[in-house]
Order: sequence, then C-alpha cells, then structure tokens
Amino acid sequence: MPLAEPSPLVASVASEIVRYVVATGQPEGARLVERTLGEHFKVSRSPVREALRILEAEGVVRKADRGGYVVARLPEAPPVQREPSTDERYYQVAADRLEGRLPDRVTENYLLRRYGFTRTELGETLRRMSAEGWIDRTPGYGWEFLPILDSLAKYRDSYRFRLVIEPAAILEPTFVLNVEALQRCREDQQRLIDGDIWDVSNAALFDSNTALHEAIMECSNNAFLSEGLRRVDRLRRLIEYKKSLPRERALVRCREHVQLIDLLLAGHNEAAAAFMREHLRSVTVEKTRETEPAGETEPAPEHGAEGPGAAISAGGTSPRR
Repeated sequence: MPLAEPSPLVASVASEIVRYVVATGQPEGARLVERTLGEHFKVSRSPVREALRILEAEGVVRKADRGGYVVARLPEAPPVQREPSTDERYYQVAADRLEGRLPDRVTENYLLRRYGFTRTELGETLRRMSAEGWIDRTPGYGWEFLPILDSLAKYRDSYRFRLVIEPAAILEPTFVLNVEALQRCREDQQRLIDGDIWDVSNAALFDSNTALHEAIMECSNNAFLSEGLRRVDRLRRLIEYKKSLPRERALVRCREHVQLIDLLLAGHNEAAAAFMREHLRSVTVEKTRETEPAGETEPAPEHGAEGPGAAISAGGTSPRR
C-alpha cells in the first residue's frame, strides 16, 4: 500500500537525512539512529521515523537485522529546494485561522506537523502571534486562538465603530496633543511615502497605520476610547491582511495621514476631526463595497487604502507600479 502524503516537516526531514548521509560520507550499511538524527535536526523521533519509512520505500535505507535502519545505497544529494520562509508560514497560519481551517485550540506539535516549522521558527511565530493578540498560551503546551473578525459584516461594523469614536476623540475636552509621538508617526508615514511602502511587509504596514491612529486616540486621555480602538485593531488584524488593497492605493492613505498630523500639529482640531471623519468614511466605502446592498453602493472615492497592500496568501508586498 503506498505511503500517505508526508507532512511538510516529514518531507523536509527526509531530504535532510539524504543530505546528511552524503555530506558525512556514510557508507552502505551504516546505521542511522533515530535519536541521533532527531538531535541533529532538532526534531522529535516521530518525524525522523516517518522520514526513514519514506526513504525505505525509495530504496535509500533498509531495515537492519537488529532493528532500526541502515544505509541501503549511497544516494545523490537532492536538489536544494526553497523552503517557505517563516513569514510565509506565519501568513499561512493567519489565512487558515481566518478561513476556519484551524481548531480553537492547538498544540505546538500539531503546528509543527502541519506547517513544517522548526522548533525555533515555531517559537518565534507563536511569540509574534501572541504579541499581536490573536493567540494565547493555555496551561501545558497548548495554545488557544483568540476571537477575531471573521465576516465582512463584522469587519464593516468595526469601521463604523471607528468612524464614531476617532473623530469624536479629537474634540474631547481632555484632548492634549503628544507632539513627540505624532512627529514620530509623521516621520514613519513620510518614509513610506518616500518609497518604503513598496518594500515593507503587510504586517509592518498595518502596524504603522494602526500606531498612528492609536497615538491620536491616546491624546484624548480617555482610557475607554483608547482601549476600544486597540481592541478593535486586534480583532481586525487578520481580516485586514485579506482585505488589503494595492500599495498604490495605500500610498494615498499615507499622504492623508501626513495631512491629518499636520492639522493636529497646527492646532486645527475641528478641521482634523472633519478630515478624520472623511478619511475613515472613504476607507469604509472602499473596503466594504461588496457588503453594500445592490444599488446602494457609493462610488469608490479617489483615495487609497489604509493598511497592508498584498493579499494574505502572498505574504509579502505588492509589486512596484
């Protein structure tokens, strides 16, 4: 009976075993010890055992008389195959979670098997996901995904919520401008305008834009408004990756961000609140057009998109136009 399709991790380990045999000059009949191979490749014995079964079917190894496996023939080194980057695997986890292909609770071994992470890569990815607020550790070795926006209707509601609170926050009587924070945001947005927007990752662009909006909200000195926006931003992170628009559109949004900051720095709070309202209104229309009832869709404004600019499946940046 043919072997089942191996997981990415097992396929990777099988290729690495072949490279190891060739690189270390293992002769025919040399014993391959699961524990030693597992320590060498920093994986458990289970994927090593499965990889050896695959290599046995290919005639590269054979079962030894006393158990285990030995080299059956000297293989040619397999061609070096491009492994998905940690970033690409991260975006695949995000896409699978958004599309409902992952359970609410997972173990680290489950993620290792499904995506082919090394232990180090998985640790880095889990720390990143945890810092971004969409997964949390459970007692033991498990992890639990946190709630996210998983429908366009909820996504549209999140923008309507922002449309209510963000302009209003600028007009709060407790609003005090944090000049240093806003100037840092302005410099960040200007770097994007000057060319960085074509090269930064989707997540970095999302972070830049949310940092700006959250910095303005912090100036309201209203803890409930600030926490409300931060919570919505955490919930919408994954769907923003999927709903992101081309970078040439995001470029216009960055220019709008600079205009908004300049109004605030000049002390024109009422004009800034009106500008923020129009900015968010046009983003809402542009990003949620497909949820509008037939015949009620407003024409898309000649503005860009706020947020990352490449589809989540791409896991990267949009091509320069």
